[in-house]
Amino acid sequence: MIDVLDVQQSLGAAPELAAVYLSAFGAPGYDEDAARAEEFGNEQLPLHSQRDGFKLVAARSDDRIVGFAYGFTGQRGQWWSERVAEAAPAEIVEEWVGGHFEIVDLAVMVEAQGQGLGSALHDVLMADLPHERALLTTWADDRPAPRLYRRKGWQVLVPDLGWGSALYGLRLR
Repeated sequence: MIDVLDVQQSLGAAPELAAVYLSAFGAPGYDEDAARAEEFGNEQLPLHSQRDGFKLVAARSDDRIVGFAYGFTGQRGQWWSERVAEAAPAEIVEEWVGGHFEIVDLAVMVEAQGQGLGSALHDVLMADLPHERALLTTWADDRPAPRLYRRKGWQVLVPDLGWGSALYGLRLR
């Protein structure tokens, strides 16, 4: 079951979301540590929850969160948008960066992966957005996340931004 959580529900679920974050991004090949997961729950999520257009969806199994995805309206002046603007070609930045829906994280606990949950989270997150376009960065190499986004119609805008991530875009209208 996938639910859209409001800001208060998202912040209340921060410890569970951080546990999912650690399971997904602490796996070999991603190698995030417990401190990074704690930072996600205590700093990143509260900051992002205050941004315009914040949307978080969570998947539950046996009444516990096993996956989530979230994003918000990205604008120039925000850390990620500026980092992309410095690395991407000017024509991409002009057309895509600012006023976009920015997917920040999509994470599924290791034991729940491979069952279509990431795809379902993506679809619920992207449903009914008022934005014209969406952006995200994901691994530049061949991993499950980039394959998922390509299956969902995302296009590679910049194959490598210089830090091992590719910039993907999706037109929503």
